[in-house]
Amino acid sequence: MSGGVGPEYDPHAFAPFAVAVDLAVFTVRAGALHVLLIRRAQEPYAGSWALPGGFVLPAESAETAARRELAEETGLPDRVVAGLHLEQLRTYSEPDRDPRMRVVSVAFTALVPDMPEPAEEGGGDADRARWVPVGDVTRPAFDHADILADARERIRSKLEYTCLATAFCPPEFTLGELQAVYETVWDTVLDRPNFRRKVLATPGFVEPVPGAARLTGGRGKPAALHRRGPATTLHPPLLRPTEGHQR
Repeated sequence: MSGGVGPEYDPHAFAPFAVAVDLAVFTVRAGALHVLLIRRAQEPYAGSWALPGGFVLPAESAETAARRELAEETGLPDRVVAGLHLEQLRTYSEPDRDPRMRVVSVAFTALVPDMPEPAEEGGGDADRARWVPVGDVTRPAFDHADILADARERIRSKLEYTCLATAFCPPEFTLGELQAVYETVWDTVLDRPNFRRKVLATPGFVEPVPGAARLTGGRGKPAALHRRGPATTLHPPLLRPTEGHQR
């Protein structure tokens, strides 16, 4: 970037704009992928559902602002918000994305197990917050449909390369329970023998629990139990099928 701070630099020569943050936080509940939304209490889009977020204050970093806004608008406990692993998604900077002014937003995403219910009443410019099945989200405020779609693709990819899916299973789980997590996040039906073969062939992904099994319904034999292995990344990755039956 040319130029610098000197007598020839005039900050008033540039149009001012605001920096904001938006958060797409996902969890799995009752066999469905959910996203945390807030209902806006103020214009623009009063009464519409949106992703949590807001403006970055002068003394804040984008991530600090993201955690503050998430806590303020959803009422989630401070320990939960502080412990979230937020991954920066991308920056959204279309000139007309906010009708109030030029706003550039830094979006974050997370896929987290065991998330609590948000507060009954929201704070800031939100009047309430709730977990919503992703398939039920229609016409969210601003450009949040685009952010949600990008974030959903990011978390789908995350399951390909990390062991995150095991965090959504009990400490001891069947491979069928693990497969259900992948099917929920990927929104697809996987071939059971093929999934089992790939999981067991991935070093450090899961470990058998010696002598442990669980009845899973039907007349078949009990399913063997596994626990999370020592790996944090998958080599080779567990890639989504390029073709298959979609839910």
